[in-house]
Amino acid sequence: MGALFAILQAATVALVLALAYRPLGDLMARIYTSDRDLRVERGLYRLIGVAPRVEQSWQVYLRSVLAFSVVGVLLVYLLQRAQAVLPFSLGLPAVPEGLSFNTAASFVTNTNWQSYSPELTLGYTVQFAGLAVQNFVSAAVGIAVAIALVRGFARRGERTIGNFWVDLIRGSLRLLLPLALVSAVVLLAGGVVQNFTGFTEVATLTGGTQTLPGGPVASQEAIKELGTNGGGFFNVNSAHPFENPTAWTNLFQVVLMLLIPFSLPRTFGRMVGSPRQGLAILAAMASIFVVSLTALSLLEAGGAGTAPQLAGAAMEGKETRFGIFGSTLFASTSTLTSTGAVDSMHDSYTALGGMLPMLNMMLGEVAPGGVGSGLYGMLVLAVIAVFIAGLLVGRTPEYLGKKLGPREIKLASLYILVTPTLVLTGTALSFAIPGVREDVESTSIWNPGVHGLSEVLYAFTSAANNNGSAFAGLTANTPWLNTALGVAMLLGRFVPIVLVLALAGSLAAQGKVPATAGTLPTHRPLFVGLLVGVTVVVTALTYFPVLTLGPLAEGLI
Repeated sequence: MGALFAILQAATVALVLALAYRPLGDLMARIYTSDRDLRVERGLYRLIGVAPRVEQSWQVYLRSVLAFSVVGVLLVYLLQRAQAVLPFSLGLPAVPEGLSFNTAASFVTNTNWQSYSPELTLGYTVQFAGLAVQNFVSAAVGIAVAIALVRGFARRGERTIGNFWVDLIRGSLRLLLPLALVSAVVLLAGGVVQNFTGFTEVATLTGGTQTLPGGPVASQEAIKELGTNGGGFFNVNSAHPFENPTAWTNLFQVVLMLLIPFSLPRTFGRMVGSPRQGLAILAAMASIFVVSLTALSLLEAGGAGTAPQLAGAAMEGKETRFGIFGSTLFASTSTLTSTGAVDSMHDSYTALGGMLPMLNMMLGEVAPGGVGSGLYGMLVLAVIAVFIAGLLVGRTPEYLGKKLGPREIKLASLYILVTPTLVLTGTALSFAIPGVREDVESTSIWNPGVHGLSEVLYAFTSAANNNGSAFAGLTANTPWLNTALGVAMLLGRFVPIVLVLALAGSLAAQGKVPATAGTLPTHRPLFVGLLVGVTVVVTALTYFPVLTLGPLAEGLI
């Protein structure tokens, strides 16, 4: 019965995504290629002084992204520091400086790492005016950058890649806001909380009292999953019954996380004039997803040890409402999409099972990845794959009619190197600097030994990949980790964006190279297999040495 229920859940998710792929992908293509503006959009353009018909070079597009993000970091930081005087603060004090910086960097970069207990730290104004707003706009920024790269492939001999402010506003108003509104209503119907009641004292069955928090949860929960943000309104995130009450809301949240990322390849195919190219990218994403989910589910269902065997599975840290597959499906989805939301504690997974969510992030979260970031990450890997194929047959590599020369390959290679550098450097410094090491080992790590190393490695992997999930056994609210993880989040978000936009500008400026007998067809199964292989070899194997010191060592003990 358990296996049948798992198959039904997976089939339901696959069916919904298949039904949404074409209409949602086509809708997004129309949103970003339409030459008509809504009345509210025209009002916003006048308010911020933007000429919507004036397109930007990649340098100007990049400056717009960075300027908007810097303002976002400052606003979220100031809201936290001023919390005590804001309405709906619930009597909570201002958030400390280090934690305010970490949280501001986290939500602006679409990471949503939380080094705090949300219901005990943040009032309602900070939650909905700061964090919920960033849930929308940080997701819209990711999609905008992906669309800019797609335009680079689609355009011929042009110096512009679109207008960031138009892409940002259209993504927020035409895509994310309507989807979030409908999703919030569905979640409300499923029992997710939405109120401003603050803290309520209730009598328990044993005659005692308990304090129950309320809040505008459903509205934040919807965009948290749709925008692959992941920050929980409550400390235990989607394991909390006020955020995720039932098995069907759990499945619905999985669908929300996958909906936009798995539909964006259709948008890519439409915009470059070949839907088959989008299907090839989708096939590569789906293949990695299925393999990762299957491996994690088998490892957790067959968890070794006396307690797991008596329980029938490795149920420690998992929600009994959702079971093994409901937990592993959520965990795989969350770490493969850069969402970072959790309905179970990854720290309590089996040693090798806990390595899978970490590996999902180390792959670059491209299967299907975060909204926008997954698509542009996979397209960069496609550039690498085509380059490798060109080397094998001794021809200049071409992709979608664009010649991939030294400049394009250098940009793609640097993109691949950014995240591993941040992850491995941050982890190494945490143990190499004497004073920092003492603090990490005495304050942050609750489980010493190889598992403690895994916790720190997971934290930097999550931060640099803008995921936001944690192993849940690490105390991260310390001066070192607040600062180091905050820097990793900012560099892990914006350095790749610099490289992607530079690549988009380089591609857009090229003309079309005619296909020849030596051109690799990039819409066939051979290319899909090559792309999957390159994704695994070029990204995940970079981390193999450090994995042997952490989860692999623990799993083989």
